Amino acid sequence: MKVLVLGGDGFCGWPCALNLADQGHDVVIVDNLSRRKIDVELGITSLTPIATVEDRLTAWQETGGRPIRFVLLDLAREYERLLQLLRDEAPDAVVHFAEQRAAPYSMKSSACKRYTVDNNVNGTHNLLCAIVESGLDVHVVHLGTMGVYGYGSHRGATIPEGYLTVDVPQPDGSRFTEQILHPANPGSVYHMSKTLDQLLFSYYNKNDALRITDLHQGIVWGTNTELCATDPRLINRFDYDGDYGTVLNRFLMQAAINYPLTVHGTGGQTRAFIHIRDSVKCVQLALDNPPAPGEKVKIFNQMTESHQVGQLAQKVADMTDAQVSHLPNPRNEARDNDLTVDNRCFLDLGLEPTTLDDGLLTEVVDIARRYAERCDRRRIPCTSAWTRTQAEAIHP
Repeated sequence: MKVLVLGGDGFCGWPCALNLADQGHDVVIVDNLSRRKIDVELGITSLTPIATVEDRLTAWQETGGRPIRFVLLDLAREYERLLQLLRDEAPDAVVHFAEQRAAPYSMKSSACKRYTVDNNVNGTHNLLCAIVESGLDVHVVHLGTMGVYGYGSHRGATIPEGYLTVDVPQPDGSRFTEQILHPANPGSVYHMSKTLDQLLFSYYNKNDALRITDLHQGIVWGTNTELCATDPRLINRFDYDGDYGTVLNRFLMQAAINYPLTVHGTGGQTRAFIHIRDSVKCVQLALDNPPAPGEKVKIFNQMTESHQVGQLAQKVADMTDAQVSHLPNPRNEARDNDLTVDNRCFLDLGLEPTTLDDGLLTEVVDIARRYAERCDRRRIPCTSAWTRTQAEAIHP
C-alpha cells in the first residue's frame, strides 16, 4: 500500500510513518515543517533533541528501515502542488496529521487563532478537493480529537463513536429515529477547527463518496515507540511547555526535575488518554479496515482510559514523591466534568490497550531525567489564557 503521511514530521506523525514503513508500506512524508518553525517562534525546543528530517530519514535507512521519502509542501497554501502530488503518487491512503494540534497555542493570540483555522480547515478542505479533482479512490484517515465532544457534563451518558441516535417527534404525534453527528461543543479554537473538519468530511462523503475515517483521539502520553528507540536520531518529540506539552507528559517531566506538578484549576477535569504506541496501532488498524465504497464516514474514539487531572497528578506524585501545586486555570471550562467514552470499535479490531499501570510512566520519567538539562523551567507554566477573565487570574 502506498501511504502519504501528511504532517509526518510531528509528534504523532513521525512514529506513525516509521510503523507504516516497517509494516511494508510505501511511505511518503509530506510536511511544511511548521512545528519546527513554531518552536523558533515560541523560543522553545523539544526536551528530546530532534534531528533534521534528512538525518532522521538517513538514520531510518541505516537501521534497515524501508526507505521513506519526504516532500516539503504546505497543505493549506499549495493546492496545485498537492493535486499534482496525488496524481503522481496515486496513493491508496492518506493519513492526515497536518494540523496545528495544541489548544493552548490556538488561544494564545488573535494571530494564533487565525493561523489555526487557516491552516487546519484550509488544509483539510484542500485535501478533499484535490482527491475529488484527481479522480482517485483514496482512503483518508484523519487524526481528530475527543475535544469535539466538549468537556462539559454529559450527565453520565456514554459518548458514542461519533454518531448519536436521536428520537424525532412529529406534529402528528408520531416519531422516528435518526443517526446524527454527536453535537459538537468545542472548548478552544483548535477543537473548533476539528468540528469543522467533521462537517467537511460528512459533506464530501455524501456528495463525492470519499472514503474517510476520523479518529477522535484522546490526550497522548509517552514519547517513543520501539522503532523510535532504535537510534538517537529517530527519537520522538517531548513537548513540556505550557502551549504544546500534554498534561501527563508534563507531570512526568516536572516530577523528573523536582518541579511541583502544575494542576490548573480544581483538578476535577476528566480527560481521555492514549499512549503513543497505541495511537500508532490505531492508525494501522484504521488503514487495515477502511470504509466500503458508499459507506458513511467511520468515526472511532481513539482512547484507552479516562482520568481526572487531579487524581492523575496524585498518581504521579505517589510514584515519584513530587509535590502538587494548584494554579489558576487559563481555560474557560467547567470546574469538573465526567467523561465516559465508548471505544469498542478499536477493541473489537484487536487493540490491546497500554494503560498507566503498565510501567511506562517510569520510562517517560527516565527519558525526562536523561534530557533534564534541556528544560527551560520558565516555560513550564500554562499562560495562554482563553479570555480576559482567565488572563487576569493568571497575571493579577
